[in-house]
Amino acid sequence: MKCYSEMNRDELMSEKNVLQGKYEEFKNEGLSLDMSRGKPGSEQLDISMPMLDVLSSESDCRTDEGFDCRNYGILDGIPAVKKMFADILEVSSDEVFVGGNSSLNMMFDTISCLMTQGAPGCEPWIKQGNIKFLCPVPGYDRHFGVTEYYGIEMINVPMDSNGPDMDLVEQLVSSDEKIKGIWCVPKYANPTGITYSDEVVRRFAALKPAAKDFRIIWDNAYVIHDVADEGDKLLNLMDECKKNGTEDLPIMFTSTSKITFPGAGVAVMACSENNMKSFKERYKFQTIGYDKINQLRHLRYLKDSSGLIEYMKKHKAVIAPKFKCVLDALESEVRETGCAKWENPNGGYFVSVDVMNGTAKEVVRLCKEAGVVLTGAGATYPYGKDPDDSNIRIAPTYPSVEELEKAVKIFCVCVKLAAVNKLLG
Repeated sequence: MKCYSEMNRDELMSEKNVLQGKYEEFKNEGLSLDMSRGKPGSEQLDISMPMLDVLSSESDCRTDEGFDCRNYGILDGIPAVKKMFADILEVSSDEVFVGGNSSLNMMFDTISCLMTQGAPGCEPWIKQGNIKFLCPVPGYDRHFGVTEYYGIEMINVPMDSNGPDMDLVEQLVSSDEKIKGIWCVPKYANPTGITYSDEVVRRFAALKPAAKDFRIIWDNAYVIHDVADEGDKLLNLMDECKKNGTEDLPIMFTSTSKITFPGAGVAVMACSENNMKSFKERYKFQTIGYDKINQLRHLRYLKDSSGLIEYMKKHKAVIAPKFKCVLDALESEVRETGCAKWENPNGGYFVSVDVMNGTAKEVVRLCKEAGVVLTGAGATYPYGKDPDDSNIRIAPTYPSVEELEKAVKIFCVCVKLAAVNKLLG
């Protein structure tokens, strides 16, 4: 097949008629399929069901140190759980704080703390006027929602296959003290699935911000979420920062939300001693301690970091065929038309597709009318405004493979139909 941009008007009209016929057939099937959010499917949730049975007596509820997890205490988390996540994030246990079930909640609290309390030695952000945040795009809509909630101005930073445009990041950060932070999903980025290169990580560690209270929000949500046999390797940011004397820059997060139960997982934050002291001042007023029974349940079931990594192979067996289904369909149905491009991620939870400029909203609309729900066009940009109206995030994990096969066929038809209509004017 010719690339669409090389077709004449008669060829485009012929292609449109074929696509319109396929589209009407799909619409008549009355389907209801959902690829809108990156949720684990029921088969993944079933993997963790035995975890609910690991604590059944009083003795089961005690840590190795003899602490009774049914009671108050241990603000920053059970020591062995801190160690498990410290190993995963490649930091020390002293740099880890174990929270509740949601890393997003911990990130929200972090921004709230910086707004109202400030970073060590600095005024609260709320007293500093109109502050700003850098947002690599396309990116995670819930990150952008947090900064928008606090009225923080968001500045787009383009992403490529290595990570954010570091020339732009360095220029902006060094020249404007109102820029207070940057959102990052460094491994299997949401939604592109790329992993930051070693050079990008080193340049983050070497930043010289004009603002003394600039922070890198390092959301390492997919740190062990490989779908390829050979997963990506991410350079350790904290180690690189320590080489540069910038260890106060990063605040790291991860969780078991897509490992065990999203509604009942364990989230963690990791940061420098200075940052940790400041955050604990807030947390000691906020809680006497998070759900230690749940922390202990995870520990007894997963054992340690090695057990956790081994456990992820069960998830990989479930979701790898789903990623393959989406990528194979895009390759066979769309590649030759030249009307879309995408990454082939080695892990994470999403496939990011850039359709023809000016057609993303139309693709989402067409899919919805045919019974396939996608994340809204523009969601991967601050304020929901994609300047090119091109990016669409596909979440392949929730549907079954059978449902996904149907949904992605419809998606491909809609991508091509919207492109042809655009070219026809």
